[in-house]
Amino acid sequence: AFLTDCGTAYPVPAGYPQNSEDDDEHVLVNNKCQCVTVTSRFVPSKDNPDEEILERNIRILVPLKARENISDPMSPLRTTFVYRMTELCRKCDPVEIELGGEVHQAQQSNFCDEPETCYTYDRDKCYTTTFPFLYHGEIRKVPAVLTPASCYAD
Repeated sequence: AFLTDCGTAYPVPAGYPQNSEDDDEHVLVNNKCQCVTVTSRFVPSKDNPDEEILERNIRILVPLKARENISDPMSPLRTTFVYRMTELCRKCDPVEIELGGEVHQAQQSNFCDEPETCYTYDRDKCYTTTFPFLYHGEIRKVPAVLTPASCYAD
């Protein structure tokens, strides 16, 4: 099995000071599951050098030998990769908001009930599979861990 590590998945708020003195890129999305990183930074405008415009960069790593089902090393190779910004930027952790003097839990995305499509292993999740194993002339299905560091406690 080929394991591809694409970085750490964590959302970073898009709001940051516009008068930042450094021109570092700010990470908006770093999705380890789909190997996508979205960054932004302010750069001088070509039309007006006194103004800054927001430049966004999208970096996509397509994992070689990715399987249609990443937990099944025998599944066919994936040939289609689909990236949707709404899915990459979804924030499913509940937040508390106050409405009419009462505090309510709310999600910031509409796609939280749908499972995330992974093109590679997320090292923070435990992936397992089974494989045939010949033992005393009998073939048995044996469980196997694909990401040991995430499946076993230290």
